[in-house]
Amino acid sequence: MMKKVWNVLKTTVVWLVVLSAVFMMIFTVISVTPFNRNDRSLFGYKMYIVNSDSMAATDFRAGALIFVKEVNPSDLKEGDVISFLSQDTESFGETITHKIRKITVDAEGNRGFITYGTTTGVDDDTIVTDPYVLGRYEAHVPGLGTFFNFLKTTPGYFVCIFTPFMLIILYEGVKFLNLFRRYKKEQMEEMEEERKKIEAERAENAKMLEELKALKAQLEPAPVSDETEQNKSEEPKEEALTENPS
Repeated sequence: MMKKVWNVLKTTVVWLVVLSAVFMMIFTVISVTPFNRNDRSLFGYKMYIVNSDSMAATDFRAGALIFVKEVNPSDLKEGDVISFLSQDTESFGETITHKIRKITVDAEGNRGFITYGTTTGVDDDTIVTDPYVLGRYEAHVPGLGTFFNFLKTTPGYFVCIFTPFMLIILYEGVKFLNLFRRYKKEQMEEMEEERKKIEAERAENAKMLEELKALKAQLEPAPVSDETEQNKSEEPKEEALTENPS
């Protein structure tokens, strides 16, 4: 019973390691493709790893993975949290996710949004116009961004992907060796049994041969000696002499 339970636990652990390694590998590939890429999305969502606490007061902290849905900028309203390409001098070209404080127009009359980080409450320097809007924030997973950042590093690769796969390969190698040894042991046992069987058959055949020889010796007539033959040849002569007296 305990052996059966141990085998079930061992199999479960192996499958968990396999699934976790595959899961890590898949998400590593995913993190390289759509994460923090403005030109790529997955099922209509862009994914970004948060690098600051500018929205920590109300929505998410640094290290979170946020999901941003592609929307028509005309559908956005005050209070929405949006991701956009910053045009500020200090953060030009970076992806920023802040809350809309007010809908307005820029100096050229283009529709845009005044945005701010809820942690400081300070408005961003530049109005975000429609062409720079990437989408509307929908949800986040705390800490997942930090994990994926670690996963993309060399230590993260070794800990989360390389090591589990090596453990699986090592386990399967040990399992194969055990099976091979068991096979060789069973093969040797079968050969030993076959050898004993052959020896037993030889001994039985030798015994039967001895019995046949003994039986043959019993069936053969006893040999006649020369003296007996001579006596038999002289008996008629004596009888002849007796029948013809002078």
